[in-house]
Amino acid sequence: MSNTTRLLDQEFTTEVCHRLLPEWKGLDIQIIELSGGITNKLFRIRSEKGDYTVRIYGDKTDLFINRDHEAHTIQEMAKVGVASSMIKYMPEIGVTIVEFIGDSIVLTNDHFQDPSLHSKIVAPIRKIHTSGVRLKKIFNPLVEVMKMSAILKGLDAEYKEFDISGTIQRLIKLSSIINLPESEYTPCHNDLLADNFILINDDARDRYAEPMYIIDWEYGGMAPKYYDMADMFQEILVPRASEKCIVAEYCEGDNSDRTLFFIDLFKPFPDIYWFLWSLIQLNISKIEFDYYNYGKVKYENAVGNLGFVEKEYGVAV
Repeated sequence: MSNTTRLLDQEFTTEVCHRLLPEWKGLDIQIIELSGGITNKLFRIRSEKGDYTVRIYGDKTDLFINRDHEAHTIQEMAKVGVASSMIKYMPEIGVTIVEFIGDSIVLTNDHFQDPSLHSKIVAPIRKIHTSGVRLKKIFNPLVEVMKMSAILKGLDAEYKEFDISGTIQRLIKLSSIINLPESEYTPCHNDLLADNFILINDDARDRYAEPMYIIDWEYGGMAPKYYDMADMFQEILVPRASEKCIVAEYCEGDNSDRTLFFIDLFKPFPDIYWFLWSLIQLNISKIEFDYYNYGKVKYENAVGNLGFVEKEYGVAV
């Protein structure tokens, strides 16, 4: 990972672009650092030969991200029509380059409260889940939480203000109640925060095959579709009425109550996953971000949702 570390620490210049894309030598290159990356560094680079996003992997992200799996997922999801195309995969120096989706806006949490956008938001999610693609990674929510817990323990970092072991025991019980076999897993994104939804501007629709795309596939894999939706709801934190409208749109009027039930049961899992992820990042990341308080909110949300499923459905763990 030494090459990756050096690239992370370097200023991203035209010379760096030439190292990544020798075919761009002699061209006028525009470089813009993109905001929003709290695991990696992201840059938009443009020349007459293309418009790309460069992802430079964060330090020690190989602890929890398999880049070969990520690359496979990007390639498969681009075929499905929900992801941008892969340009270069360079794991030996910690870089992935994909097409930049221009003429667009990045969604915010507020967009998910707009009923006129629900069909555009849901369409790519449903397309992912029903694509029939077999991704390489198996993302079992309970197993992934326990992996994150093991990584945190391996860093000798203790946070006694959180009942991590007790909460994981509650998730073990909840997982046994859900009892969803891996044979029912579908392709999932597993990180559906608003920033990962790219809405094409109306005046550019003729230049794109779809109105909405999804980016950042680091955590993609075969997972419960209910987990994918639960993760999204725990990121966007919209009112309950908006959740129900989005689920109804997703289900197209079929079994929306049952789907919402399983989504609710899965909600504590992504919050604990990202809580543990944030504490790991606090110990290894060189990117400036308030990982501790980000994780603290996730932990509190998970505990709150464990109480919610008991009150709403009588599911006590």
